[in-house]
Amino acid sequence: MSTSAPTRQKIVAIVSKPGRPELSGVLPALEKWLQQHNYTVVMDEESSAYFSPAEVLPRNGLAERMPDLALVLGGDGTLLSATRAVAKAGTLILGVNLGTLGFMTELTLADLYPALESIEKGQYHIDSRSMLSGSLVRDGAVIATHQALNEVVVSKGAIARLNHFELFVDGEFVSSYRADALIIATPTGSTAYSLGAGGPILHPDVSAFVITPVSPHGLTHRPVVVRDTVEIEMHVKTGKEEAYVSFDGQIGMPAQDGDVVRCCKARETARLLRFKKTFFEVLGTKLKWGER
Repeated sequence: MSTSAPTRQKIVAIVSKPGRPELSGVLPALEKWLQQHNYTVVMDEESSAYFSPAEVLPRNGLAERMPDLALVLGGDGTLLSATRAVAKAGTLILGVNLGTLGFMTELTLADLYPALESIEKGQYHIDSRSMLSGSLVRDGAVIATHQALNEVVVSKGAIARLNHFELFVDGEFVSSYRADALIIATPTGSTAYSLGAGGPILHPDVSAFVITPVSPHGLTHRPVVVRDTVEIEMHVKTGKEEAYVSFDGQIGMPAQDGDVVRCCKARETARLLRFKKTFFEVLGTKLKWGER
């Protein structure tokens, strides 16, 4: 008599924002609910500050458990960090907003359990968001590579003068910039730092990146939108001063004169769960656009 192979128990990773005392009551109940619904639960070290869960891993180690779902309790910053950690595992990501302004964390704590019930029934939409892969190249050698959901930024140091950048797209020289910073943003990141610097809003379905200078010295320098299949290079020309390259505003390192920051579309995509609002409804709510 043949027997079917046992079904793999689904794994849920929980990622929490530090300094949110309400999570001391939320997380034990959430772990219990998930276990009762036949999920294996693993939490990041930030979550373990609120209580003692069964399994704890560093956030950057969560992908090794190949979680089916990541529950992110915090704001957009926590979601950015979680996405970089689990995107390579193809994990579905659900953001729960804890009271801060967020474009990607759609749900409130009151919505959490109804959303989990909907996930059980398969009643949800998946927004696949493109990501950037950025590398810092020095003397022809790659010294660091990181992914970003929002943007890669090359900026001046704290007391530096305007930075000098040379921009290339697929090897073709575009322009030389003197500016506070140069932003390479995904469609998701177009509503973040790039938007504040005067860049356009890109719909998440648009296959493009936006290159936005911050406070450029040249008045004719404006944001440029390019296909997301290109390779973008920012050549740093700082002389004796130091520049700084950052990924989603959370990972960063100094850049030197002659360094190259090379960006292209990452292999990974962020798979964000959506239940209620469309992209334009979220924009209208978060940006306080007028009603019809």
